This record gives sequence, C-alpha cells and structure tokens, in this order.
Amino acid sequence: MARVCQVTGKKPITGHHISFSNIKTKRRFLPNLQTKRFFLAEEDRWITLKVSSDAIRTINKRGLYAVVKELREAGQAI
Repeated sequence: MARVCQVTGKKPITGHHISFSNIKTKRRFLPNLQTKRFFLAEEDRWITLKVSSDAIRTINKRGLYAVVKELREAGQAI
C-alpha cells in the first residue's frame, strides 16, 4: 500500500539534503504514518486505518464516527 494517510491525504514530498559544502541532493520527506486500530462503537467493531500522527489528533478532536462518515462520503470503503 502507498505511503498515504487515509484521513488527511498526506504523502511523501521531495526536497534537498544539503551537505556542509552546500551540495544539494534529492531526498524524500515521508509522513509519520501509523497503522492503528480504532474501536467504532456505533457499529460495535474494530477498524484499522493507516493514519498520520496529525490524523490521530484530528480523530481525537472531532470523533472517530464523524471522520469515518466523512471518509465514506468521499468514497473510501471502511
């Protein structure tokens, strides 16, 4: 599976690694992804999501059911 957050859509971006002599070489900045299980109380089941640490904070703030409902409206199968 790709390195993409299921909630926020964060994915790797490119940039430069800059050496002491200021030589620039390409590198990738990867998102902080975690595979996490959440208990969806409304459906009485566990779901597994691949989310960034930022998305975990969003789920804590808005609630899991609200986030899952929004993902389903966007067409994701959860």
